[in-house]
Amino acid sequence: MRAGRSHRWRHRWRHSLRVRLIIVFVLLALAMTAVFLGGMQRAFSTGWRDAARPVVADYMDRIVAELGTPPDVARAQALVTRLPISIRIEGPSVNWDSHPDRRAHGFGPRGDWLSRTTADGHRVSFGVGTLPWQREPQGIGWITLALLLVLILLAYAYVRRLLRPLDDIRAGAERFGRGAFDVPIPLRRRDELGDLAQRINTMARDIQGMLDAKRALLLALSHELRSPLTRARLNAELLPATPESETERAALLRDLAEMRDLISDLLESERLASPHAALHREPVDLAALIREAVNEHPDGQRVTPDFAADLPTLALDRARIRLLVRNLLDNALRHGAEASEPPRIALRRAGQGVEVEVRDFGPGVDAAQLERLTEPFYRTDSARQRATGGVGLGMYLCRLVAEAHGGTFTVRNANPGLAVNVVLPAA
Repeated sequence: MRAGRSHRWRHRWRHSLRVRLIIVFVLLALAMTAVFLGGMQRAFSTGWRDAARPVVADYMDRIVAELGTPPDVARAQALVTRLPISIRIEGPSVNWDSHPDRRAHGFGPRGDWLSRTTADGHRVSFGVGTLPWQREPQGIGWITLALLLVLILLAYAYVRRLLRPLDDIRAGAERFGRGAFDVPIPLRRRDELGDLAQRINTMARDIQGMLDAKRALLLALSHELRSPLTRARLNAELLPATPESETERAALLRDLAEMRDLISDLLESERLASPHAALHREPVDLAALIREAVNEHPDGQRVTPDFAADLPTLALDRARIRLLVRNLLDNALRHGAEASEPPRIALRRAGQGVEVEVRDFGPGVDAAQLERLTEPFYRTDSARQRATGGVGLGMYLCRLVAEAHGGTFTVRNANPGLAVNVVLPAA
């Protein structure tokens, strides 16, 4: 436990500018106080002592004369009660000490200049008695501690207010990293931190402009490529079928179909990645929709369904959900083709929504690659061969569809195989 606390403190010290500033302020205040007190003590112990000695000596002579011969203990007690001094009387007839628990404190090396000898042989010694702050030391200590804590809290509040723009800048950087450029960093002050926030806002606007231009260019290119691809496919299908050219013709049609699917996926991914993506929601029986998608798939008979009863009807975009299911089925059937068990698709309740799980029993994916499976155009090493198909947009599209519906998309190794879980909440 102590090691954990020590680690947290070191982490906070390294990463919290506020804590370091407060500690620096406190240490600086303590150092200045020590220097001031040391200097003042040095000044009083040299110059002021020599200046005050004749005045104090004359005052001591008057007190000894007032005590009388022999010294009157009652008068001495009255003086000790009234003044913060201590008196000790030593002699042939009177021996009395106002503070018997400690010796009188003189101002000289031995306190000799604060001692007087009367005519009858009594020696009267004076010293510092009980000072006002020594009578209630606990109260003074608590008050001092409370004032110190108040000063530290005031300093922390000021530093926190001074560094508040850093919190705004950090939150803004996290938003911009997620691609949310619609909320800029608030400009609270016009100092260096305010200037930094304004520059980051300008950078975010520039990045948003470049991303919008890239998206517009990609959409335009994808849209313009559809027409020549359609004509090429039509011309390939109209070629005369001969035994010699049938293989080349089939390969050409397959490549054209792959390019068509790639362009369609690009268009759909850019539409879904846009912050203004529009969903055409309608009440959908998810179980019936998945059954249709499985039946329409060429290898759908290999998929094992596992649907729970009494699933709620959700408001979904039917076309996008069908795209999600089809891509997940393609992925599971492709990578679980040689597995001992067929792929499985399951439906179950998740609160007010529904959870879809598609699992294959293939080799799975290396743990280091799991987080990157939903990135665009990312494929694992085992999926880069032509035989496996795909261009690395399927999982990315599925994640976009789930997030557009306000759901979650997670990928995990099920040992064996890969499991994809999609949670679609109630709208």
